Amino acid sequence: MIKSILVVDDDVQMRSALKEAVERMGFRAVMAEHPVEALGKVEAEKVSMIITDMKMPRMDGLTFIKEARKKVGNLPILVITGHGTVENAVEVMKEGVCEYLMKPFSFDSLTKTIDSIMARTCHNGNEVITDNDYIKNLIQLAGHVAQSDMTVLVLGESGTGKELLARYIHKSSRRRSKPFIAVNCAAIPDNLLESELFGFEKGSFTGASERKIGKFELAHGGTILLDEIGEMSATLQAKLLRVLQEKEVDRIGGKQPIPVDVRVIATTNRDLQKEIKESRFREDLFFRLSVFPLKLIPLRERPEDIKLLADHFMKKFSLELNKEISGFSDDAVDFLETRHWKGNIREFENAIQRAVLISSSELIGKDDFMIESNVYRGDTHSGSLKNMEMDLIRKTLNDTDGNKTKAAKLLGVSVRTIRNKLNEYGKNVPVA
Repeated sequence: MIKSILVVDDDVQMRSALKEAVERMGFRAVMAEHPVEALGKVEAEKVSMIITDMKMPRMDGLTFIKEARKKVGNLPILVITGHGTVENAVEVMKEGVCEYLMKPFSFDSLTKTIDSIMARTCHNGNEVITDNDYIKNLIQLAGHVAQSDMTVLVLGESGTGKELLARYIHKSSRRRSKPFIAVNCAAIPDNLLESELFGFEKGSFTGASERKIGKFELAHGGTILLDEIGEMSATLQAKLLRVLQEKEVDRIGGKQPIPVDVRVIATTNRDLQKEIKESRFREDLFFRLSVFPLKLIPLRERPEDIKLLADHFMKKFSLELNKEISGFSDDAVDFLETRHWKGNIREFENAIQRAVLISSSELIGKDDFMIESNVYRGDTHSGSLKNMEMDLIRKTLNDTDGNKTKAAKLLGVSVRTIRNKLNEYGKNVPVA
């Protein structure tokens, strides 16, 4: 089932451009010229996300966001505007807006922002699903620390749910109605991460045509998540340490520090003690961050959670893909329970999603995971694998009405890979 995004903008050219961007990403665009029209569509169209301008006739963007919240709760919202100020940026973030994008922006920055929002908000919400005693105890500890403003360091392998735990802490805290701002330190180049975190003043360097508000300021009153903190450069580590000590930030080119009231949660999949010994991570910053450390264990150490998580993801994706699936065969359960799952819950979720897509019966069988099994073992039986590949792409294109972008998203590959496979087969895969 293709997700819908509600686009609200009174500028006809901007509305048209946003519609094209949303549809090219594989989503359905629901259009509204002004907030009053949008409020009538937000429930009726069952949208998964809202993109809205701030300055519009009949109702301003902030009022619209507050009214939309009354109808659809914590639906993800992206604000775009050419009339940004520090005050309205902070105000919309207080209303739980996911991101704030200033005009003019590139098509690439828009699509990356939408992608990021949909990936974050469509992954289990803030629900922690477990029957494992260690994880249950960890959740209790997280609930306790949530009542304070202590800095938390969440440790664990990639895919174990570190960001999910950070969001749980925020939602359980007194800051729950304030912004939760996540920053992926591994995904942003060093030369950009400083301005992303701390902001800059207009004219502070070449290309700084407008003032930029940093993530720390936008998180004022709430929580900032510094994801994969172990990837941060030594120079930025020193600047971050000062922010934690002084509770204030210096915008690049700014004349004076700006006080911030922010709860910091950091995550890493690295061994920071080893990084300290090898002079890649500051020991003083480690002590500042690890006031309350929490460590997530890998999925292979949570065998009692395999079936529980499998059922959860099966129900989730059956609904999304409009499939009538009720469970798993015994051999499928055996496969899931004996697999190593190096990518942890993230890899496990992707496997269930593909199996739901592939399955043609009420029960998911082991054969529906054969793509996982072949990749895991490194099998090279090209004939049967090629047929299975053709089958998988055909089914996915059918389910997405032939939309290659959406099909690529569901399969976890690039659009180019889909096109290359179609060319490899020497003919277009038939789409019903």
